[in-house]
Amino acid sequence: MNQEKLDLLREALPYIQRFQGKTFVVKFSGKVTEDKENLASLAEELALLHEVGIRVCVIHGGGKQLNELAEKLGVVQTVIGGRRVTDDDTLELAKMIFRGKINTEILAQFRRRGIHAVGLSGIDGGVVTAVKRPPKDILNKETGETKIVDFGHVGDVVQVDTSLVVKLLESDYLPIISSLGADDEGRVFNINADTIAAEIAVSLQAEKLILLTDVNGIYLDEKDESTKVSRLTVADARAMIDSGQATGGMIPKLENLISLLDRGVGSAHVIGGKNRNAVLAEVFTDEGAGTMVVAA
Repeated sequence: MNQEKLDLLREALPYIQRFQGKTFVVKFSGKVTEDKENLASLAEELALLHEVGIRVCVIHGGGKQLNELAEKLGVVQTVIGGRRVTDDDTLELAKMIFRGKINTEILAQFRRRGIHAVGLSGIDGGVVTAVKRPPKDILNKETGETKIVDFGHVGDVVQVDTSLVVKLLESDYLPIISSLGADDEGRVFNINADTIAAEIAVSLQAEKLILLTDVNGIYLDEKDESTKVSRLTVADARAMIDSGQATGGMIPKLENLISLLDRGVGSAHVIGGKNRNAVLAEVFTDEGAGTMVVAA
């Protein structure tokens, strides 16, 4: 074995020892799962985490694939204020895409690597209990007017029960959960996958929540990748919001990560999901690959 490989092994071993028996919640964005080679690479990395004794739970959505199927079938999609209106037809497509297509594709990748993975949705075992999102006033930026919008079958999480997930993790299974939930009467809702991932991470008191996205981390300037930061504390993140340095979509992202850490998750990570070995680099090296957000 050459010196470079030995150095990498020396660097990784303390992290492997530290994280054995810990739980990582990993959220796949739709853009990450659409590329089959990329999905295979990610499954290989997460399978390695599983094999060294880290408990891995995967959460996924699939908005991009849902859009593509809707276009093929002529089901018109309505997005208002950045939020999808989920009518009856769109909900049926979401069930097909999330549970029937994406979930099984991810499951197959782990099965090929000898990992005992189990495909679920938030509906199964009462993992995610939700209620219908109430109509909201949405501002039309072009006209300056607001109107009340009913988002249909879009849900807000009211309770997470991870007892089934814990039993699977303790039995050496890898759960793969799609972003659907249901109310006490069995009505199904489309739910934001980031929200489900965050709530499950909190319920499991996960060591890490890893968000695999189409960006490589958190940038001081959203338009300039060279301003990516490798590590942020909660105080740093709050300062970015309070000073106005964080703008647009960065503000809710930072607020969500701050909330996670305040509720017991060890650390949160934003990583480019299309970068090969980015997860391993983030978890097992000092330099990392994306942005890690920690309490202090």
